[in-house]
Amino acid sequence: MKVLTLKQPWASLIVNGYKEYEFRTWKTNYRGEFLIHAGLGVDKEAMKRLEYLKLDYPKGCIIGKAALTDCLLVDDKLKEELKRKDKLVYQGTINSKDKEYAFKLENVSKVKPIYTKGKLSFWEYCEDDIKVL
Repeated sequence: MKVLTLKQPWASLIVNGYKEYEFRTWKTNYRGEFLIHAGLGVDKEAMKRLEYLKLDYPKGCIIGKAALTDCLLVDDKLKEELKRKDKLVYQGTINSKDKEYAFKLENVSKVKPIYTKGKLSFWEYCEDDIKVL
């Protein structure tokens, strides 16, 4: 199964239902299920800004599963939508001048953590040991 590694707090925000888009500088044609891996990297500024959520932020493990249903170029219209949804969660993208793509995520669920190393872009993991919580 495909896996995407994300820094914290972004991985936990997705699996806990606070974030429905993941942002990348690259476009993907992939649509379908994939696993969410919380990498070892941390966005310290975002962690501070979002500490009021009091979430767990595991690192170095697969923590969720989602379906990628669309890949959108982030434009002003999407930025306005994100601002209305949650200004604090989407702050970096709302204020970004860089070209970004939004991966639309649906059917998100948590899984029992599976400790493994992450990789760049999408990568493959054998799904025999995945247990949805």
